[in-house]
Amino acid sequence: MRQRRLKNEINVVPYIDVMLVLLVIFMVATPMMTTGSVDLPTSGTAPQKPDKYLKVQVKQDGALTVFDADGKPTKVKGLKNLKDTLLPLRGDDEKMPVLVAGDKETQYKNVIEVLDEVKKMRFERVGLETSSK
Repeated sequence: MRQRRLKNEINVVPYIDVMLVLLVIFMVATPMMTTGSVDLPTSGTAPQKPDKYLKVQVKQDGALTVFDADGKPTKVKGLKNLKDTLLPLRGDDEKMPVLVAGDKETQYKNVIEVLDEVKKMRFERVGLETSSK
């Protein structure tokens, strides 16, 4: 009877299979993890954004986030607290523009309420942010 020889090698094929499965899982899951941004509606004639502006982001569930001129986010607890967050960010610049970025899946009334509240704060330049096609 013939005796079997022992191999002193490590079989790496199962490890490669596991790594490929993990790679596919991460490639599929990564685009779904964009929780910080809103899905803006598109417009064929989206104008150029100003150099410095304040931004109020209305998410799909109506949650508000205010971004200062440097892009630093601040979460706002309801429409009543928007004034307390937005006015100090304006500072001395009376003509600071404000862009309202409403998610395209949010209710229309959420965006209109934010626009109305910003207009009540006497901002001269208020606009809607869209993405270009």
